[in-house]
Amino acid sequence: MNARVLVRLTFANPVSVVYLALVVGSAAVAAAVTLFSSDPGFVWVWPALFTFPAFMAVPVVEDAVWGADAPAWFFLGGIAVCALVQSFLLGSLLEGLRRLYRGLARADRD
Repeated sequence: MNARVLVRLTFANPVSVVYLALVVGSAAVAAAVTLFSSDPGFVWVWPALFTFPAFMAVPVVEDAVWGADAPAWFFLGGIAVCALVQSFLLGSLLEGLRRLYRGLARADRD
């Protein structure tokens, strides 16, 4: 797999674009609420939930490295990395389903 395929699967397909827009939008709303509200509450739960299956590794690493006092950049970076990993997996899944559909359509013609 070269860099072009990696970028295409991560950023240049409809499923990945919608997923990344959802994560970036929720992070932007969470940042705006944090900046302009006196009590942001649990607004940062949404970006973490949108990246949830991969985000489960972030608290494990946080506990192993920092204990209970991890810096904020670690969680923001974890959300970004998890979103990119899941975007790649969604793009790979879409590509696999397209190949399967093309194979079934080709076999149906024969």
